[in-house]
Amino acid sequence: MDTIASLFSFITTPVSWVIVQFHKVYGAIFGPDTGWAWGLSIVSLVILIRICLIPLFVKQIKATRAMQTLQPEMKKIQERYKNDKQRQSEEMMKLYKETGTNPLSSCLPILAQSPFFFALYHVLNGIANGETIGVINESLLASAQKAHIFGAPLAAKFTDSASDLVPFDASLTNVRIVTAIMIIMMSASQFFTQRQLMTKNVDTSVKTPFMQQQKMLMYVFPVMFAVFGINFPVGVLVYWLTTNVWTMGQQMYVIRNNPTPGSKAQAAYLERLYKHVTHHGKIRSRGEKAIVKAIVAKGRERNDAERKFINGLTKVGFAAQADGTVIRGESQTAVQTEDGTPTSSTAAAKRQQPKRQSKSQRQSAAPAKAAGESVSLTKSDEPEDAKPSGSAGTAKPAGSKPGSGGRSKAQSGQRKGGPQRPKSPSKK
Repeated sequence: MDTIASLFSFITTPVSWVIVQFHKVYGAIFGPDTGWAWGLSIVSLVILIRICLIPLFVKQIKATRAMQTLQPEMKKIQERYKNDKQRQSEEMMKLYKETGTNPLSSCLPILAQSPFFFALYHVLNGIANGETIGVINESLLASAQKAHIFGAPLAAKFTDSASDLVPFDASLTNVRIVTAIMIIMMSASQFFTQRQLMTKNVDTSVKTPFMQQQKMLMYVFPVMFAVFGINFPVGVLVYWLTTNVWTMGQQMYVIRNNPTPGSKAQAAYLERLYKHVTHHGKIRSRGEKAIVKAIVAKGRERNDAERKFINGLTKVGFAAQADGTVIRGESQTAVQTEDGTPTSSTAAAKRQQPKRQSKSQRQSAAPAKAAGESVSLTKSDEPEDAKPSGSAGTAKPAGSKPGSGGRSKAQSGQRKGGPQRPKSPSKK
């Protein structure tokens, strides 16, 4: 560990300078030789570093989402070239290049803060050995060696012996208890952070080897922290515990406000958004608009939670628009149907089915309909039967019955209007 820390000695001076500046502030409040002054200086260093790494954290989220989207394609490549590992690697790299993704992007925050971590370890190790390092001079070194956090010196380790703690005026029992508690908290926070990611913010509809790897890391990382933690000074444990708690809180915020599509967190988020829209009638922020816009753009490819959200808005008289806004009322320019196809409100009205009548209504309407048909038939037949016999010089056939009208003509096959076809003499 000392060899690795020495590799990052170039950043030791900036890290020690930041710690000293924070120590001046907290030393004026709690006293320069207290564990609170030095401990809070380390915590403030972590917060400052993590704020500077927020852009990298955003890139990490985008890279993780992109990798989750590519999992089905990656699985196809693995199955297609399962006997040719070289071709499989080539196809994977080709896929990454075409989609603009990078598997290492998800590790950017850890990789970026590792130099600061090892630089801090180098500074605390110098304090434990009584060596001035960076901008920490003799007076600051003596002050740091006097500082205790719950009875444990800032530079003490779990593996230290009783003789190693004599210069710090500390008991081995206190050091072991404090370091053990901090190591357990550090490992537990790492496990909870990874478990929160796997149980709430992963698309459960896609089962890929990537998910199995993440589940494995959920148990491997805490064990690694526990093994390496026994060799970390108390100050480094404070640093790593703080960064784990920061990561956990940052991830909780992202999962709540920008969940992965298809995850349990997205279903909970859309349920909260639905309640807000139905109560206030509008979208609150640009982030919500971006999520609604992406859902509308998916159309038929929406997952169950997204389809439920859109259909729920439609049922209560709202419609999600292509720009991410939500409108209400009959003056909608677009209506989102259940299958995700946007249609105009007039077209939706034209396709409305007529209202079905009850059985009693249909039975009461049947006699009136029959009476209407008989009246219309009588009126249409009247001109044919009411022709005067003297006007045309012709008489009705002897076999014709009064009132037969157009119906008898239609049945006998005679033409309606114009010259009539003579009857066959063989037929009566």
